[in-house]
Amino acid sequence: MRADLVGAVRGLVLPTLALLGVAALAPGRLELALRIYALVVAGTVVVLALLALDRAFPRETRLDGTRTRPRPAARPPSLARAQNEVALGIASSVDLHYRLVPRLRRIASGLLASRRNVSLADRPDQARAALGDQTWGLVRPDRAAPQDRLTAGLPARELEHVIDALESV
Repeated sequence: MRADLVGAVRGLVLPTLALLGVAALAPGRLELALRIYALVVAGTVVVLALLALDRAFPRETRLDGTRTRPRPAARPPSLARAQNEVALGIASSVDLHYRLVPRLRRIASGLLASRRNVSLADRPDQARAALGDQTWGLVRPDRAAPQDRLTAGLPARELEHVIDALESV
C-alpha cells in the first residue's frame, strides 16, 4: 500500500506543477485548471482504492468452465451390479433366489474350495459346518425357489450375518 501512495504522489507532481504554472502565468484560467486538477486527484484516489480492493479480495475464478474439476471416480460396473442385486435381494424373495443367491453361492464355493479344500456340492456336511446353518440354508445347491413371489427377501441384518460367515471361512 505504501508503494502505491508513493507512486500516486509522484504521479501528482507534474499536475501540481502545471497548476502552479497556470496560476502564475494565466490567472484567468485558474478556475478551469483547478477543476482539471481536482479530476486528476479524484482519478488517482479511485485508482488507489481499486488497488487496495484488489489486494484485499482474491480474484474469483471464471464460471465458464475453463477450470476443470476432477470427476469422481466411476463405480466399476461389477460393483454397481452387486449393489443392485443386494438391494433387489432384500426387497423381493424372487430376486433373492434368482439374483443374489447365485452370486453368494459362487462366492461361498470359491472360498470353501480355496481356503478349506471343500466342495459345496460334493461335501455338503463339511460345507455346512464351515459356513454355519444360516448361510448354508441360503447357499445350498438344492435350495428351493420361493412359493410366494410377493414376499420380502432377506433382511439386511441377516445378510450381514451371511457376509460375516463368508468372510470367516
